[in-house]
Amino acid sequence: MCLPRIAILISGTGTNMETLVKACISGELHANVSFVGSDRLSAKGLETARALGIPTRVFFYKRDGRKSAEEAISQAIQETNTDWIILAGFMRILSPAFVRRFAGRIINIHPALLPHFPGAHAIKDAWEAGVKSTGVTVHLVDEEVDHGPILAQAIVEIKKTDTMETLESRIHETEHKIYPETLKDFFDKHPVNTDKWEDKDNGN
Repeated sequence: MCLPRIAILISGTGTNMETLVKACISGELHANVSFVGSDRLSAKGLETARALGIPTRVFFYKRDGRKSAEEAISQAIQETNTDWIILAGFMRILSPAFVRRFAGRIINIHPALLPHFPGAHAIKDAWEAGVKSTGVTVHLVDEEVDHGPILAQAIVEIKKTDTMETLESRIHETEHKIYPETLKDFFDKHPVNTDKWEDKDNGN
């Protein structure tokens, strides 16, 4: 059986990345991690990945700009024969050209029940809105921000005793459960396509 190869992109501590890597190592998730990449050289998750034996790469958005950084990501994906791009707290908006090039091959996790509370501050936004529940969404990425076909969602009730910190902690716990489960189901239903990286769009 040919296991899919996944690249995981992060920006910070990479707790979802760590969960996915450990699930791959244990065999819970039927995939191999080709590399962990970050837009930040100082991202703590890079150290975690290296400690788990995973190659790491850094893509210099601030120094080189988005176009060059995305070209570097594309090159890394092709060099490592990666099948799926997994976003796990990657705090950069992918360009439409990049998304078109890898259409249907980019998966993201978002700490809210999309389409509600898109954006970088979803947990805070839900908390301040006073809603009774929020949650987690795993979805395919399209050209819009925090948008695309939904693969799975999980509800997290907001308790009267919650603080924003306790809510955030329970949302992260839910993420760590739903992401590997959803990816396992998705990969099992979508076998590797050897023609995956035909050049769909070279424009920017």
